[in-house]
Amino acid sequence: MTAPVYKKKDFMSDQLVRWCPGCGDYSILSQVQTVLAGLGRPKEEFVVISGIGCSSRFPYYMNTYGFHTLHGRAPAFATGLKVTRPELSIWMVTGDGDALSIGGNHIIHLWRRNVDINVMLFNNRIYGLTKGQYSPTSEKGKKTKSSPMGSLEKPFNPLTLALGAGASYVARSVDVFTTHLRDQLQMADTHRGTSFLEIYQNCNIFNDGAFTSFTDRAVRDEKVLYLEPGKPLIWGPAEQRKGLVLKGLRLAVVDVGEDESEIIVHDPSNKALATWLAELDGSGEFPVPVGLFYKEDRPTYDGGFVEQIAEAKEKFGQGDLNRLINAGDTWEV
Repeated sequence: MTAPVYKKKDFMSDQLVRWCPGCGDYSILSQVQTVLAGLGRPKEEFVVISGIGCSSRFPYYMNTYGFHTLHGRAPAFATGLKVTRPELSIWMVTGDGDALSIGGNHIIHLWRRNVDINVMLFNNRIYGLTKGQYSPTSEKGKKTKSSPMGSLEKPFNPLTLALGAGASYVARSVDVFTTHLRDQLQMADTHRGTSFLEIYQNCNIFNDGAFTSFTDRAVRDEKVLYLEPGKPLIWGPAEQRKGLVLKGLRLAVVDVGEDESEIIVHDPSNKALATWLAELDGSGEFPVPVGLFYKEDRPTYDGGFVEQIAEAKEKFGQGDLNRLINAGDTWEV
């Protein structure tokens, strides 16, 4: 069968996009539409599932099948659909509030089960839809409508949380890094299992400039480390290159000279290295890493589910719902 040929516009719905002007969600939407158009799959095989929040309006703006579900419960809907329709390509959209507060228990089990879906977590470090309360990823000391004297809480780190919960694929990109974001979406689609992509996304109304300390073009080269498998962990302009080395059980920053032998080479199969990198936040000399942190190939939950159903049918035959309901003791009222 010849692969279908689509353009970005084929994945654009007829709905008016209702995000605030300048919101980072526009960029993410554009890249997702572009990527899905190039994957060579029938459009009818794509499903976008979301929870609640600004990011969760996503299904309305995609010309695919989709569900706008309940607060924090998108993982449950996505899991149910994948185990019953394993041939579908499922993309789950969530936010830092949706996934990591009320949805926290759901997403950790999605990660550990390794259901074959693609998860995009839009992280703007604020509750945007409900007008500017601090979220599970807001910085300690953050002053908002619900924390007027500053948040007292240590924020969640979505990447370390995912790694700790047993996620098999963990990556990060940024709304304004459009080419990088597109590449990360394409890579995530090739992974069999739960691919988790955190996307730093600017909320220009309630948390504007949350990431400009490293995304601004004037400082980007000095602060961003692009993770590439098999490549040394080096960043910075040509005349001021920095690198990461291991000193004891800690990462350290060194100036890069002609000899790069001590610089760590990125290995996404190394979970310890992925965890160390995920904890870097751009403070001091350290950069902010983006790209693929960790990848592990292991059986998927939905794959095992399908195998069990086939085994049960072979052993007991095709099920009969009426017979099941009337099995055992029955009575009339």
